[in-house]
Amino acid sequence: MKKVVTFGEIMLRLSTERFLRFSQSKSFNAMYGGGEFNVAVSLANFGIASEFVTRLPNNEIGTCALMEMRKRNVGTNHILFSKDRLGIYFLETGAGTRSSNVVYDRANSAMANLTKGTFNWKEILKDVSWFHWSGITPAISQGAADECLEAIKAAHELGITISSDLNYRAKLWKYGKEPHEIMPEMLQYSNIILGDIDTAYFMLGENKVNPNYQNVKSLPKLYDTVFDLCPNLQTMATTLRYSVSASHQRIGGMLYDKKNIYDADIKEVTPVVDRVGSGDAFMGGLIYGLIEHENDKQKAINIAVASCCLKHTIYGDYNLVSTKDINNFLAGNSNGKVSR
Repeated sequence: MKKVVTFGEIMLRLSTERFLRFSQSKSFNAMYGGGEFNVAVSLANFGIASEFVTRLPNNEIGTCALMEMRKRNVGTNHILFSKDRLGIYFLETGAGTRSSNVVYDRANSAMANLTKGTFNWKEILKDVSWFHWSGITPAISQGAADECLEAIKAAHELGITISSDLNYRAKLWKYGKEPHEIMPEMLQYSNIILGDIDTAYFMLGENKVNPNYQNVKSLPKLYDTVFDLCPNLQTMATTLRYSVSASHQRIGGMLYDKKNIYDADIKEVTPVVDRVGSGDAFMGGLIYGLIEHENDKQKAINIAVASCCLKHTIYGDYNLVSTKDINNFLAGNSNGKVSR
């Protein structure tokens, strides 16, 4: 049985109600979320054994986060605790022509204050077939970046498939390092990368490019540069997102395996209930698709896009859909009729 371990930070999410601005809000909806945890939840919903590795505060809020993980059927056998706090992010949900806005409050969190050697990765990764990380973790702090690199190296030595979501967050890289100083060493071990071509170039220290995803024939050469810089890379996928407005998205996807480009059809998603976590839903769908359909890359990218589209209809950070929901969507059953 395949087992996936993801590593990152879970946060308390405080979001405004009914599309209110921050300045209008007198209360916030509280829930939990975080990129790598969101991926673990998706995989658990798809029937894949998933384990989330993080560090939590040793207090009641940390206990609540732990309970949320267990509620979502995500493994918690390697959670550590510290005296530090839980990271928080505030979300102002946009509507129509007004974009959503995120404010982070995660300095000195239990994950931000990590130091190299905190986790026993050889023990954690024993009998694991897949390890997932994202660019959010090394953006938090130097300690988090160092520990994430330790995990990646251990996974590589054990022959475990490694996936990464580039997940560039400009608001997070505040500890004196730029992505191109940190990410190249980490990405050289990745077998699967999710991200835009221009973001990959930026993080790998290459000159800026402006890919035209409509011109499919021009893309292999651009993707190949990423493959050249990441010697263990086997597959790179890109989410195609065209924002008509905050309430209307057009979603597609592309996958390249050094031989062929697999392109998923663009889907209209409107109205958008919650866009946050949709990229993580894409990643979760991609991992599931590559595990269950390793010889059918077109199927894998179709599942990733379907997963991303369905997440837009679900409030909260994680994608609470099943494989049945995915299959119905792919079969064209997306008219929203009541199932009786």
